[in-house]
Amino acid sequence: MDRVTGVQLFIRVVETGSFSKAAQEFGITQPTATKAVAETERRLGARLLHRSTRGVTPTEIGALYYDKCKLIAREIDEADNLATLLQSRIGGTLRISTSVAFGRRAMLPLVLRYMREHPEVTVDLSFDDRYVNLVEQGVDLAIRMGRLADSTLGARYLGTNPWLMVAAPDYLARHGAPLVAADLARHACVIYSSVQGDDRWTLATPAGEEQAVPVAGPMRSNNLTAVLAATRAGMGLAVLPWYVAREALADGSVCQVLADHGLPAQDMHAVFPSPKLVPFKVTSFIAFLQRELQGEWWRKDL
Repeated sequence: MDRVTGVQLFIRVVETGSFSKAAQEFGITQPTATKAVAETERRLGARLLHRSTRGVTPTEIGALYYDKCKLIAREIDEADNLATLLQSRIGGTLRISTSVAFGRRAMLPLVLRYMREHPEVTVDLSFDDRYVNLVEQGVDLAIRMGRLADSTLGARYLGTNPWLMVAAPDYLARHGAPLVAADLARHACVIYSSVQGDDRWTLATPAGEEQAVPVAGPMRSNNLTAVLAATRAGMGLAVLPWYVAREALADGSVCQVLADHGLPAQDMHAVFPSPKLVPFKVTSFIAFLQRELQGEWWRKDL
């Protein structure tokens, strides 16, 4: 039996005047309770209780020890209450990690909206396209795209991140628009080198057949903003997330291509260091994201 439990047991033995009643409260046997108090007495080198057929009463030392134990138990209760209070309130610093493009175009406006709703929260928002170790870097929550690797991290599903194929009107005027997936072989493509399989784009035909098409072009980049800029400049076709291409589609600087063909969508997850004892500030922000990212969020002005 640990010392804190031993202290709590001793208090109830004194207050009930009975080993059996105290043992019943703790879900242990009377001999176990008696042995625990006896071990405390041996450790202290002092008798704490008078035992008789009528029950138990504290000795002079036992009464003083009881008073101190009550103070200790009260402090433990206050510490537990404080931890519970901190766990159940929205406050403190929320450390968030996300990719650069999603962070700038989607996450930042959402974070600002959340902070207006919860002014007691401060946010440390970091953008990084590299894998971030949440525990080592003290991150409370990260946004991850695609299939999650098996790990000890906690995770909550947020929604879908769909992709589409686009090109600048100037490029289409010069080269024409592809009508089927096989037409991509004769087109210049701006390749995002991080997600879509580099130089092989996977499309689903209107009939539901999946095709992996080799592509090539004048530029590749691991940065979505750079891919969009090159596409706007007429360098070729590109496959981009809807949230990246949305504003360019709206202002007409790019057009959707092969709209009747499907492209793989990514699942979005919020991940956090542990699935156990998740701070309320984290669960609150996840609930906010699940609300804001439901439906066709990528068409909204976040």
